[in-house]
Amino acid sequence: MDLSAIRAPVSDDLQAVDELILQRLQSDVVLINQIGHYIVGSGGKRLRPLLVLLAARACEYRGERHHDMAAIVEFIHTATLLHDDVVDGSELRRNRDTANAVWGNEASVLVGDFLYSRAFEMMVDVGIMRVMDVLSHATNRIAEGEVLQLLNTHDPDTDESRYMEVIQRKTATLFEAGTRLGAVLAEVPRAQEERVADFGLHLGVAFQLVDDALDYDADNDTIGKHIGDDLEEGKPTLPLIRAMAVGSDAQRAMLRKAIEDGGRERIGEVVAAIVDTDALKYTTQLARKHAESARQALDGLPDSDAKRAMLATAEFAVARTY
Repeated sequence: MDLSAIRAPVSDDLQAVDELILQRLQSDVVLINQIGHYIVGSGGKRLRPLLVLLAARACEYRGERHHDMAAIVEFIHTATLLHDDVVDGSELRRNRDTANAVWGNEASVLVGDFLYSRAFEMMVDVGIMRVMDVLSHATNRIAEGEVLQLLNTHDPDTDESRYMEVIQRKTATLFEAGTRLGAVLAEVPRAQEERVADFGLHLGVAFQLVDDALDYDADNDTIGKHIGDDLEEGKPTLPLIRAMAVGSDAQRAMLRKAIEDGGRERIGEVVAAIVDTDALKYTTQLARKHAESARQALDGLPDSDAKRAMLATAEFAVARTY
């Protein structure tokens, strides 16, 4: 099942969410409109809002508040992208110039702040305290993940456990919150809510693991960014961490130096070491384990088109090439 088929059970909901996003992006400050529309309309997979909608429908929710939840999650995600690209100095995302490359760092940070604050306005409009609890906790954990990642930057002693802590907070938290919100709206028993949230958490981990593998395994035209972006920024992601753990002394020394210095000067040597140590295979196998844990978390949920689509997202997360 490809992404278009996964979207099919909630296609009308997705259209409503897109309309809501455009409506709530509006501001009388022209630059906010320009940057907001640029980043939201940049061709992303909309996977996080999609999961909100699918989780709500899989939990047999029949209202329309899941549209608000999906839009809120997309605004939070977009705000993190704007801030991430500034912190990382990124100039390319999804085969387009990043907002900071076009408008500058100051504007990107401030529009990211606008999107965060608009998301919280929308939470207040919904008026469900449990929703505000879930999302406020999630945004706090995402911020913690960003800081932890900053601490790991250019640190070759970052191990797998520190890396996993970062991606669970920075990436998987919003997946978890999104699927949990669908269950919260449906008012399912707490045990079922936890299982649906676990699906999102494991899916988010799998998704980020594959992203980090693709940084060393796909061409630039496919993934919409430069090969070795993580290395250039001094980020010790799992392919590097694994290669250092099992590589030769010479490979380990070279990789440590590459992480400490950043840049792409050693990208050929780094990729060769990653290939030689099967570090990409190790990373993708771990992603598959988390994808399987995600699928198992939905055991007991009633069969439906939405549930089957959720299960398919776990396969998509690990099979994708972009």
